[in-house]
Amino acid sequence: MNAPTSPQKSELQKYRKIIHIDMDAFFASVEQRDHPELRGKPVAVGGNAQRGVVAAASYEARKFGVKSAMPSVTAARRCPELIFVPHRFDVYREVSQQIREIFAQYTDMIEPLSLDEAYLDVSEDKQGIGSAIKIAKMIRSDIERVTGLTASAGVSYNKFIAKMASDQNKPNGMCVILPVDGPEFVASLPVRRFHGVGPKTAEKMAALDVHKGADLLDKPEHWFTQNFGSWGEYLYHAARGIDHREVKPNRIRKSIGGERTYDQDKWSDEELMEAIDHIIDIVWERIERYQARGRTITLKMKYSDFQQITRSQSLDHNVADEAEFRAISLQIFSHLLPTQKGIRLLGLTLSNLDSDEEEADAKLVVQQESFNFD
Repeated sequence: MNAPTSPQKSELQKYRKIIHIDMDAFFASVEQRDHPELRGKPVAVGGNAQRGVVAAASYEARKFGVKSAMPSVTAARRCPELIFVPHRFDVYREVSQQIREIFAQYTDMIEPLSLDEAYLDVSEDKQGIGSAIKIAKMIRSDIERVTGLTASAGVSYNKFIAKMASDQNKPNGMCVILPVDGPEFVASLPVRRFHGVGPKTAEKMAALDVHKGADLLDKPEHWFTQNFGSWGEYLYHAARGIDHREVKPNRIRKSIGGERTYDQDKWSDEELMEAIDHIIDIVWERIERYQARGRTITLKMKYSDFQQITRSQSLDHNVADEAEFRAISLQIFSHLLPTQKGIRLLGLTLSNLDSDEEEADAKLVVQQESFNFD
């Protein structure tokens, strides 16, 4: 294994000052803030003990293995004392806007990822403070003073490391990774912690005998592209603490959606309707979270023989609400039933998103991404 190399001191001035702010259990913390009787108790936002999907879980609930995108029945089984509360996205948006206004006091280089996290480039901060560490401390203090909520921060020289650092001392913590320490920090982490590495990719890496960042250092660049395609080049550099991506304010997503691959093929109409209902719940929660508005709904389906089909329906207006999204999704899906082959994957996407520049500037918009729930 090659030892991670640190940048030379003469190169340090080239690096950006990046902060990644991540609110602590945001939705659940807002509910505990507004309802004191919930404080210190396991709370799940969204769903109920019989149906639906968990949108967020408090840290007390996470100790039992409850997490977002989990079916509510599973969450209730893992934590019998779990308290389900309905989501209030209007409140979360208001609090998120308060946080965004705090960011804007320090920099205009803000790239929100969702209502509860964002990248900030403070290489040139508005107040002339000059220290990313001091700015991160001030932002966290401002957020707690204004909203009564806590946030964690990662401070580093690029987006990849800053995001991983923000998770290092959660909740209500901060982690600073200097350029001289970046490669070693990445090498010490389990690859499952790498942003962009989901369970399926982590499983593939384990099969390749890759478990920590250090295990990637002796791999040649062609190994990454051979095993991970176009993402391999990014991973090759990230494993060495290199990430040249800029913080891009108001980067607008092109679509939002998710898909699920099943361990066992689904055949019956009953189990398929239950499966699509589950995906509708999760994707709509994502749509709400990111305040997305769009006109095209696309269903993706992969059969047991790996044949893949997509079916779309476009409207002359933005999807109005969850009821319309559900109705159109089910209408598209029902035309494909009954199935003559088992189905191993289902997915839904909302696209043709509203890209009005003035409106986008006021929203917490993020980059294009797709969510896999496996």
